[in-house]
Amino acid sequence: MSEIRTPSPRRGTNLPRMGDFNLTVILDAIRRAPGGLSRVELAQLVGLSPQTISNISRRLLDQNLIVEAGKEGSGPGKPRTMLRLNAAGMYAVGVHLDPAVTTFVVLDLVGAVVKHSRIKTPSGTDPGAVIDTIAAEISQLIEDSGVDPAKIAGLGVASPGPIDLNEGTVVDPPLLLGWDRVPLRDALVKATGLSTLVDKDVTSAAVAETWAGGPSGAGSFVFMYMGTGIGCGIVLNDEVVRGTSGNAGEIGHIVVDPGGALCDCGLRGCVKSTAIPQVLVAQAEEAGVLAGPRGENNCPVVQERFAQLCAQAYGGDKAAAEIIDRSAMFVARAVSVITNTLDVDRVVFGGPFWSCLSETYLRLIPGLVAENSATRKIHGIEVVGTGVGEDVGAVGAACLVLEHTLAPRSQRLLLEG
Repeated sequence: MSEIRTPSPRRGTNLPRMGDFNLTVILDAIRRAPGGLSRVELAQLVGLSPQTISNISRRLLDQNLIVEAGKEGSGPGKPRTMLRLNAAGMYAVGVHLDPAVTTFVVLDLVGAVVKHSRIKTPSGTDPGAVIDTIAAEISQLIEDSGVDPAKIAGLGVASPGPIDLNEGTVVDPPLLLGWDRVPLRDALVKATGLSTLVDKDVTSAAVAETWAGGPSGAGSFVFMYMGTGIGCGIVLNDEVVRGTSGNAGEIGHIVVDPGGALCDCGLRGCVKSTAIPQVLVAQAEEAGVLAGPRGENNCPVVQERFAQLCAQAYGGDKAAAEIIDRSAMFVARAVSVITNTLDVDRVVFGGPFWSCLSETYLRLIPGLVAENSATRKIHGIEVVGTGVGEDVGAVGAACLVLEHTLAPRSQRLLLEG
């Protein structure tokens, strides 16, 4: 098991006209310290003058983003006042659009879920109908949460890729038929009145882990997203990696079984053609492991059939267990390619289908990844389940809003003109 390192705080700058960046640096440092920080500790961590720390702390207190939470100190000198995030100071709404199930959350400033709901994703090829359903569910969720709508910073949406990050559009995801160049962001802004961000589901899950996952979200790791499809979110040195167009982490065409089934990309044995739930359900139906009608590709039906397959595997059905075990081997091969390429500390698994797979995958994959690690004589690679929970995609979508609003970003250093 690799050592879990405490994230290094960002360093502020004492140059003029950098107040917004410094404010987010201080807020980020407080966020990463669950017990809070004193002003003296903040100055030492982020490299800003005590006067700058004092001025910005006052701004954050006035904005109700932080609170003074008692005094600490047992040694000589005056006890220090601790600063902590004010959970009720800001909220965000998150939506995770998966082809099988759509999940909704309202998140507070510390990353805790205030309210959540889940619905089957409407079938069919009409994105407009799905968007209308999402907007109605958001409105009901906010009402049920009891949160003051004025405190909601915005809406984040985690969508299957590929996406156009700049335009906020969904670009023909393979398992959402009819969703080619759908302006999801603008449609939801119009339908909800909320400022909206759209990002990939795997990236959103990685963001969730960094904000709310605890130790599993620190340092450098990959988030293996186990949903209707399989993808990979990437975090290096506490920074989420999105790639040139926001579509990093598309791993569906890594070859894990050279003699396997033909993929639509022309190769054999890709992750997409060997390990996603739809393929495993089809294998189980072909082998007679799953009884009943065959060949139903409707995503909610696949989810139900896949849960049945996993239940049979854990209930002693050897043929079902062999299908899940084999998928773990294939996924481990893909994980090894990724971890050897990126040299990370940790692999975090999560997503809507993770709970069905966790028992088998956590039993088999750590050893396979360790065996294939190019750096096994230098450091280990930890393999864990998400610290966020089943709603990681939706939590990540809400965290996109908090990250955009509050996290230190280099763009804040750019001066207009």
